[in-house]
Amino acid sequence: MRIHIATDHAGLDFSTYLQKHLTDAGHEVVDHGPTSFDALDDYPAFCINAAKAVVVDQQAGVEALGVVFGGSGNGEAIAANKVRGARAALVWNNSTAVLARQHNDANVISIGARQHTVEEATAFIDAFIAEPFSFEERHVRRIAQLAEYEATGDIAGKNVDR
Repeated sequence: MRIHIATDHAGLDFSTYLQKHLTDAGHEVVDHGPTSFDALDDYPAFCINAAKAVVVDQQAGVEALGVVFGGSGNGEAIAANKVRGARAALVWNNSTAVLARQHNDANVISIGARQHTVEEATAFIDAFIAEPFSFEERHVRRIAQLAEYEATGDIAGKNVDR
């Protein structure tokens, strides 16, 4: 599987470690930056680029997921979710990692590098990658509604306020 990774300065050490871990596990890892430490760097472009690459790969039939990091993971998830087709979930334990894939078909996870040890983050990522989407009708329906809103600004028959 191809794994797209992005971070900011707060997650750079995690990113370096995880790229090796994922490569050793047989994944193709694409690093969207940064490549060096800069305490004043800005995460949005890095995370947007990773999320865009995941969406492009998936649309082309390539098995791909994304992992973004930052101090809390919140801003990184917000940035990734600005990409049409990206479904980024903030993950803070194994359960949220599994449910992000199983129920939401998340294609990107965000983790707070200052909130977790590298061992915890590695476990979350491994759980996320290993878990397939359930394809349960209710989850498929909800994801379709989100995609419809993303494309049209409305969800037919669901009374979305305009």
